[in-house]
Amino acid sequence: MSLVLDPAAQDLLFREARTANTFTDEPVTDEQVQAIYDLVKFGPTAFNQSPLRVVLVRSAEGRERLVQHMAEGNRPKTATAPLVAILAADNEFHEELPALLPHFPQAKDLFFSERPVRESAAGLNAALQAAYFIIGVRAAGLAAGPMTGYDAAGIQKEFLDDDHTPLMVVNIGKPGDDAWFPRSPRLSFDEVITTV
Repeated sequence: MSLVLDPAAQDLLFREARTANTFTDEPVTDEQVQAIYDLVKFGPTAFNQSPLRVVLVRSAEGRERLVQHMAEGNRPKTATAPLVAILAADNEFHEELPALLPHFPQAKDLFFSERPVRESAAGLNAALQAAYFIIGVRAAGLAAGPMTGYDAAGIQKEFLDDDHTPLMVVNIGKPGDDAWFPRSPRLSFDEVITTV
């Protein structure tokens, strides 16, 4: 059985898409980022939560502040990518639930009044949204380089606040020379899927 999505789009989003490690100096525009968000905001989450927050690091000063918190191996590519996005989970996302879930406004207090519950929900649903964001970057014809090798406490203090937990840093741009490592293996269908 074939998928409904055009094979070329499947390649763009998945089969041919890779984590980029080098980028050209072609800028990533605000319009491109807006188009990415306007597409991926429709990805499903529990209770229509929208805990993902994105900090775009464009300025040289901001880049310098960020690079010092990256793991050594991630510093050169973070320093040279056209755009870097810090993806974080907003642990106070529940404040927006009455607007995002108008048919069930009591969900805010009924399910998310306790901070540990909110943090768990924010982490899970922001991670879903982060995955959609990466797919959106690919849909824009750009490459993404998501990374979790960094000093999370340092990034939180430098760019966020106590209510926001960093999830990943994503370098974004057109892939440069030698951008890819060899394709790593993936588990087969039978290794992952069980039917009961």
